Amino acid sequence: MARPNLDLIAALRRTARKIEQGSPYQWGHMGSCNCGNLAQEITKLTKAEIHAHALANGRGDWNEQLNDYCPTSGLPMDLLINEMIDAGLDSDDLKHLERLSDRRILNRLPENKRHLRHNYRDDVVLYISEWATMLEEQLLSTIKLPQFTWETEAVYV
Repeated sequence: MARPNLDLIAALRRTARKIEQGSPYQWGHMGSCNCGNLAQEITKLTKAEIHAHALANGRGDWNEQLNDYCPTSGLPMDLLINEMIDAGLDSDDLKHLERLSDRRILNRLPENKRHLRHNYRDDVVLYISEWATMLEEQLLSTIKLPQFTWETEAVYV
């Protein structure tokens, strides 16, 4: 599962907002699908550049790209995936994102919203938004605040 961090959470929230507000979304296009939209936010590449990287590798969709991923190949798509992994994701996160299939995220949704369709804008926005919220909660749970007693607090007043 993704490593919760502020940059990744912000990238997920920006991705959801952009898709919701009408950013190009086409599930069959490597640069403007679920993963492609997130890749745009993380790598700052355009949808056309991401799509070209994928075609240069000669592999199919994101799932196939991830199955064949080699961190040392130097191929453009593998470098792009490296950047996404460096941002805190792992290959399973990306496979789940493309199919909206991570049970940890789906189980957080209302029961009537757990059967998402991977080619529907509203379902993608819901999934990515809930994922960002889940990571945010995980990150916040690691923050430990100092405990103050009334006597200690009085010193700071």
